Amino acid sequence: MKILTMIPARMGSNRIKKKNLRILGDIPLIEHIIRSAKDSYYTSEIFINSESTEFQKIAQKCGVKFYKRPEKFASDEATNDDFTMDFLEKHDCDILLQLLPTSPFITSKDIDQFMSKMIDHKYETMISVNHIQIEAIYNGQPINFEQIKQTPPSQSLEPIKAYACGIMAWNSKRFKMNINQFGAAYHGGEGSIGFYELKGFSNVDIDNEEDFLLAEAVLNAQNSNTNKPRYYESEKEKIEDADREKILLADGVEKNFFDEQNKQIQHIEKIIEKRGTNASWSHTLINSPSNCATLIAQMPGEGNRMHYHHDWDEWWYIVKGQWEWTVEGVIKKVKEGDIVFIERNKKHKIKAIGSVMSIRLAVSREDVDHVYDIHDY
Repeated sequence: MKILTMIPARMGSNRIKKKNLRILGDIPLIEHIIRSAKDSYYTSEIFINSESTEFQKIAQKCGVKFYKRPEKFASDEATNDDFTMDFLEKHDCDILLQLLPTSPFITSKDIDQFMSKMIDHKYETMISVNHIQIEAIYNGQPINFEQIKQTPPSQSLEPIKAYACGIMAWNSKRFKMNINQFGAAYHGGEGSIGFYELKGFSNVDIDNEEDFLLAEAVLNAQNSNTNKPRYYESEKEKIEDADREKILLADGVEKNFFDEQNKQIQHIEKIIEKRGTNASWSHTLINSPSNCATLIAQMPGEGNRMHYHHDWDEWWYIVKGQWEWTVEGVIKKVKEGDIVFIERNKKHKIKAIGSVMSIRLAVSREDVDHVYDIHDY
């Protein structure tokens, strides 16, 4: 069975200029679907179908083929049926798979499952859809609910199948037959038709500027390591404290030295030798309006309490030993020579581990609030 993959991409776009070449993330929009296609089991031969040779350069860069469609099939009046039939007249295949570049979050898994369903069930047309469970009306009449009855929970409503369009596929013979008989084949005409449900972000389809902004937000969220849900908490459940000595004492650091700060030159090893390695201590090196740097030495098992800072990014340099560092529930181990950076509003704590004293250089500012949940304070 010969399967060809076609990615249609014309240069003209009324709503977003050069939409398919606009950068999403760090690559042109069209490259997202090309990458998914190349990772699919079913897509050994991939074509970009366009009137513009700009896309020929993209094809060469990405290692796929290019088909230059006639200009008449690149106008606003040209239909999907028009340029698809033109392509099939020039390329022999059993199945033509179409992937839209405006659906950048379709995955290779989506493509494989879509094609497997089409082949296994011998469908002649396969359409990707979005299942929507909400009350729907057509021509003023309810489709999946009754107006004289109470509204059921949305999850019990009959889903409406809305075209997703990001993935389509046709048996080439059936497509040509439908074109010859009806002048249209996109929707399946006469022949067996199957539907594949796209889920989640795979349904994102970029038609206008707002859609592009949404796609950028989705991409940023996918690339972020901070997707843990956050919830409103009453301010009464929070305690804010900026008293450094009080905070250090509560963290178990009983000896705190603030009287040798802001010297032009200080030697960390000499300070450690002076303060010792048998009991916890802190020694403030710098305390200025812009920053505060404090050596904090603690024994194994000691550390600080879970907290965060509203408006300050904090960092530590690990001077000696090993620490277990927890940020937003993720635990990492750091050792001598490592630098730890904590963004504002990220809950974090640190604990000395190993068999000897561990020492860190904490860089913050004297007036920065430490915000604690009441049960951590």
